[in-house]
Amino acid sequence: MVGDTDDDIAVRRRGTSGHRACGHTADVRIEAWGADRESCLLEAVRGLVECFADVSGARSAGVTRVRLPDEGDEELLAALLDEVVYRLEVRGEVPLDVAARAVDGELEVRFTMAALDGVEITGAAPKAVAWHELRIRPDAYGWSCAVTVDV
Repeated sequence: MVGDTDDDIAVRRRGTSGHRACGHTADVRIEAWGADRESCLLEAVRGLVECFADVSGARSAGVTRVRLPDEGDEELLAALLDEVVYRLEVRGEVPLDVAARAVDGELEVRFTMAALDGVEITGAAPKAVAWHELRIRPDAYGWSCAVTVDV
């Protein structure tokens, strides 16, 4: 849904997941939603990746698992997106797919990764997650979040 305008966004329904991104001069604003917190977080990752890469033709280079402490919803959203930025900058990896579940006070995340040189780059790479106006919370349809990412 990247590039959609408010006029052509489909009506959100309970139990659905999705995301969209709105570009600014030096950053990107990602909005995501899902039936539960975990699906909302995963959509935020997908939205982040779509802002700079087309992974549709990429091949998996392996699976990576990480555990993030659940120290609050906003902290978890920032930590998850920071993990994607870290893997991109330091390891040259991009998530093809992501799955997550809450386990013992942590978020267990499973990334299927591709090598950066194996994906089509379509935009500026993310550099940092901004805390300004970062939000994630339950709403009438499930969960929603919004975050600004510096590019």
